[in-house]
Amino acid sequence: MRRFLPLLKRDERGAAIIELALTAPILALMTIGVVDMSNAFSRKLALEQATQRGVEKVMQTTGDTTVDDTLKAEVAAQAGIPAAEAADKVTVTYRLECVATDGSVTVKTDYDYDECGGTEKQARYIEIEARDEYAPMFPIHFMGIDADGTYHISARAGMRTPSWD
Repeated sequence: MRRFLPLLKRDERGAAIIELALTAPILALMTIGVVDMSNAFSRKLALEQATQRGVEKVMQTTGDTTVDDTLKAEVAAQAGIPAAEAADKVTVTYRLECVATDGSVTVKTDYDYDECGGTEKQARYIEIEARDEYAPMFPIHFMGIDADGTYHISARAGMRTPSWD
């Protein structure tokens, strides 16, 4: 037995397996975190692209539905949001800005009916916001995660619409 202990002390067989066993969980956790963050970022990009597509669609609406409904349906379809949730997760807002000759700006929210004064210049804007949740595989990698285990993401796109004045 005394001859065996010094031999065992010098024996390095299996050292690589032990090192791998110690480092593999850390490497796996880091890899899973990168994949999880990539999936969340991909979802965020999908929302941003969907809102951009919705803004592009603003001039292509038909008489069958309202502009709001057309935009919400387009954004929901592009973002993969179920149609039943589109009303809650997609918001379309309108804004009318009246710029006076002295440079002061008045913002009005009744886009269709408000008008600017005779000397004011007007600018009409439309903005689309889409919101969704991402449920990470391992929430430990995400800061700001909600109690329900989801990470809330949103995207906005807007444009100035033509004014005929």
